[in-house]
Amino acid sequence: MKLLLSGTAAATGWPEPGCRCASCAGLPSAHRRPFEIVVDGVVRFPFANLPAGYRACAGGLGLICPDGSRLLCLPAGPTVPADGSARYDVVLIDLLDRPERLGELRRAGLADDRTLVVAVGLDHRVRSEEELARRLRLWGALAVPDGTELETGPGRTPPALPGREAPRRALVLGGSRSGKSAEAELRLAAEPYVTYVATGPDEAGDGEWAARVRAHRERRPAHWATVETTDLPTAIGDASTPLLIDGLGTWLAAVFDEHEAWERDRAPVAERCDALVAAWRQAPVRIVAVSDEVGMGVVPATASGRAFRDALGRLNERLAAESEYVALVVAGRLLEL
Repeated sequence: MKLLLSGTAAATGWPEPGCRCASCAGLPSAHRRPFEIVVDGVVRFPFANLPAGYRACAGGLGLICPDGSRLLCLPAGPTVPADGSARYDVVLIDLLDRPERLGELRRAGLADDRTLVVAVGLDHRVRSEEELARRLRLWGALAVPDGTELETGPGRTPPALPGREAPRRALVLGGSRSGKSAEAELRLAAEPYVTYVATGPDEAGDGEWAARVRAHRERRPAHWATVETTDLPTAIGDASTPLLIDGLGTWLAAVFDEHEAWERDRAPVAERCDALVAAWRQAPVRIVAVSDEVGMGVVPATASGRAFRDALGRLNERLAAESEYVALVVAGRLLEL
């Protein structure tokens, strides 16, 4: 199978004509043209009225070539086809739409580490080529220039496949409404299996907190599992799939509550933090945790508030020392530390 990607952008191109957004303004005109692909010089997407030897699959989104190689095009909108297909050699997918669709493909066995995943439908939903490349490294995908030719199939040397950027332990810090949770979710968006560990309090009786929980839940991929617990050492030690812990601030507040430590002896809180750090050090799977950066705000007016701030700051410092990757999110922008 020989692919010619004449264009890799969304329907209006990138930059979008007449758009003055920060993403479009920094690019030359026709930087990326609207998506167009030609297979073996004879077949174009969408796959219909095919020449002899070519077969459509996945509701017309997929193509089986005469040499047996398989291609899937998944633009923005369509859900992952569930038609019992075998794995695809190449997947062309709009990852700026819903990157979790790639995780669903991997979960269904339609894509694996031998599948070449190429991002298409590119546009100003991402602020720059640099940010696009960063995200694609997390997801094990790549972007190619317009006019790129790719070959795959029996007897051909496959293109170099990108590996997923996957540090074992990642700590994502940020202030309130900084975008830290969205960034943490982005890091695992293309994984086939993820367990989301929710550490917040029961939402009953608190409408504002319930709204926050609901917004987080709706943003997460539907195929992720969810565990609600404050026993983080056990959750980490028993994990068999990547974990996302959101977040350590609410966990520590719950621990203070459980031990009535706001005004009393705080030794049990220190012991719980020690146990968490020990479990984090021995994490058996990839793990991403979200925590509040508490060192840049107003000094709390109460002794209990200052005790909580100090405990969380120390916990963040200890976990960062045991992490391969640490970043601070400020106003939705990522600062790697």
